[in-house]
Amino acid sequence: MPKRLRSVGLEFVETAPVRLVFSRRAGSAPEALFAQLSDVPSWPEWFGGVSEARPLAGGERRVIGLRGGARFLETVVTEPPARYAYRIDETNVPGVRAMWEDWRLEPDGDGTLVTYTMAVDGHPVCRAVVRLLGPGLGRTFRAAVRSLDERIAAAPGA
Repeated sequence: MPKRLRSVGLEFVETAPVRLVFSRRAGSAPEALFAQLSDVPSWPEWFGGVSEARPLAGGERRVIGLRGGARFLETVVTEPPARYAYRIDETNVPGVRAMWEDWRLEPDGDGTLVTYTMAVDGHPVCRAVVRLLGPGLGRTFRAAVRSLDERIAAAPGA
């Protein structure tokens, strides 16, 4: 059964007890990357761990399902084309109390520096598990950015 998480503001991304931060340069422009991040139904096509992605409330909320069964109801906050972030409002993942994920897109020459932050508060075991998962989450993030970049490059008119 889904559990309602503590509602925290976007500042939580900087103050959470556990913060995992990963960066990767993409050859695509921030606007193109932001457009793909905002295309919620496309997430399973380029983000390997995502099995379901469904926008709600005109894009202000979304449902995300991961391979393995984790599910999230999220509130989306955007600052086009520089930020795509989402607060997890409900999840079936045990031990989580509050969570945000934040994608920052900064121009970098003819491409973009993509920085992803996962910010989590939870029971001590949950915090430890998130930290242990860090290296795998970093690989998953880097693969997702590479896939996004390839998707944009292969699009007609790119």
